[in-house]
Amino acid sequence: MIGIVNYRMGNLASVQHALNHLNIANTIVHVSAEIEKCDQLILPGVGAFGKAMEALQELQLIDGLSEHILHKKKPVLGLCLGMQLLFDQSEEMGDHEGLKMTKGNVRSLKNEISRLPVPHMGWNQVKESGTSALLKNIPEEERVFYFVHSFYCDASDRNVVSGTTEYGLSFDAMIENENIFGCQFHPEKSQQSGLAVLKNFAAIQ
Repeated sequence: MIGIVNYRMGNLASVQHALNHLNIANTIVHVSAEIEKCDQLILPGVGAFGKAMEALQELQLIDGLSEHILHKKKPVLGLCLGMQLLFDQSEEMGDHEGLKMTKGNVRSLKNEISRLPVPHMGWNQVKESGTSALLKNIPEEERVFYFVHSFYCDASDRNVVSGTTEYGLSFDAMIENENIFGCQFHPEKSQQSGLAVLKNFAAIQ
C-alpha cells in the first residue's frame, strides 16, 4: 500500500488518479498513525518550501515520516516540492530547514540563469546518471517529463543523483539513495513515461 502524504500543499488528486490508473493500491494519509500502515510513501508538493515545512510540523507528520524513512527504511518518493523537502535546507523566501534526509540545498533558478523564463515550465529530457531504478525499462528517448518549478535541488553527494536535466544549467532532476527517491518533475502529469516511473517505484520493496 502506497500512502500519499496530505500536508495541504500536494496535488493529491492527480497522484492518486495516476496510481488508480495503474491499479496500484494507495491511500491518502493525514496523520502519523496512518503512515505506519503504509509500505511506501509518496510526498507530493506544490507551493513554497517554508510553508510546507510549517504544515508538516503543525500536522505532526515529521515524526511519522522519520520513523518510516530513516528508521524502518521503507521507500519514499518525493515529487517536485516533495523532493526538495527531503534536503537539508532551501533558500526560497529566506533560509528554511528541510527534513534533512538528503544532504544538499535547494537553490533558486533565477540566481543561476538569466535568459530563460522562471519558473521552468514544460517538458524536458532527463539524462540518467548511473543506474536508476525509477527509469528502468523506459527507453532513453522516452525519458521526457513535465516540470514546473523555480527552485532546484543541489545534492552534496553526487552519488545519489540518478538523473539530471538541462535548463540554462544542468541540475539534479532525480535522486535515489537506498530507500529515498525523488523527482523534480511531475510523473503524475508526464503521460506514459511518468506512469512508468510510478510503476517502477511501486515495485521497489
